[in-house]
Amino acid sequence: MGSSFLADLRISPWLLIPLVFLVWVIVLSALKRIVFAIIKKLTDRTENHFDDLLMEASRFPVQLLVYASGVLVVEHLVPQANDAQLLKYLMIGFKVTCIVAGIVFIDKFLQGMIREGMKTVEVLKATGGIAQGFVKILIFCIGALILLDTFGVSITPIVASLGVGSLAVALAIQPMLENFFSGVQLIADKPIAAGQMIRLESGEEGVVEKIGWRSTWIILPNNNMIVMPNKFLVNSRVINFCLPDNEVAVPVSVGVNYNADLDKVERVTLEVAAQVLKTVEGGVKTFQPVARFSDLGESSISLKVVLRAEDMASSYLVKHHFIKSLTKRYAEENIVIPYPTRTVVNEG
Repeated sequence: MGSSFLADLRISPWLLIPLVFLVWVIVLSALKRIVFAIIKKLTDRTENHFDDLLMEASRFPVQLLVYASGVLVVEHLVPQANDAQLLKYLMIGFKVTCIVAGIVFIDKFLQGMIREGMKTVEVLKATGGIAQGFVKILIFCIGALILLDTFGVSITPIVASLGVGSLAVALAIQPMLENFFSGVQLIADKPIAAGQMIRLESGEEGVVEKIGWRSTWIILPNNNMIVMPNKFLVNSRVINFCLPDNEVAVPVSVGVNYNADLDKVERVTLEVAAQVLKTVEGGVKTFQPVARFSDLGESSISLKVVLRAEDMASSYLVKHHFIKSLTKRYAEENIVIPYPTRTVVNEG
């Protein structure tokens, strides 16, 4: 390459090319900063976060494009840059920079969209981290294939290999994927949530500690933990004591003597139930208890009483105090709770 003359000074192209490139980048970077400052003032006035995401995602990619544009400027302003070998390297650098800028912009924009969604969308609150990782890997894999294609590497065999490999990997991790998508379904549909008390189809009751990607953790009343794979939880019948709300009915059955005054029994039982709901922590104070005679048993008349507790955990305490108070009051009122008896009639 020959030298250039600038103000009667002989300048080597190896000095002129980076000098032109540097001046262009400095000027355009300053202009970019001014333009972005103006745009930020405009976006700050809007309530929509979409424009803010676009601006933040484009900062670094635009800077990369500034560098890429410097390559074109050098090519047009410096005749020595038209050297075939140098031009080849400059154009490769230009293409790579533009591709990288596009990949970085898409990645930053989608990551920002997911972060915004994590603030309001319930599914993304729990799955946002994995979604961000998945999107990043996908974008950079596609970007790597595009870069390889730019360098003249045939990506058809790579894509075919990735397809076969992905199928093999998917078959190998099928159980994990089943649990993963079952976890997504639990988080999306929200049949259960952390802190809610549930009863499994197998009969165990407990409070949901957390819903993970592979399993759901449930704390039993004895403080043991059940770790259940999500796919089994999705495919089984589960009773959620916190839906549609946390309040639960507290049914209690009691038997009284056939000689008892049933009107008195009903009145006394309702008085005790109402008093328990007002005084015991966890009882629904505004609820009016219900008492109904239900069966004529072999040795007693069955009475079903319904109280109400604020949640399933409180129902045990309400039931406990009700049974104690009712037994004591029955004794004071001479209401007999009979033992099971059977009368044998000898007809001989």
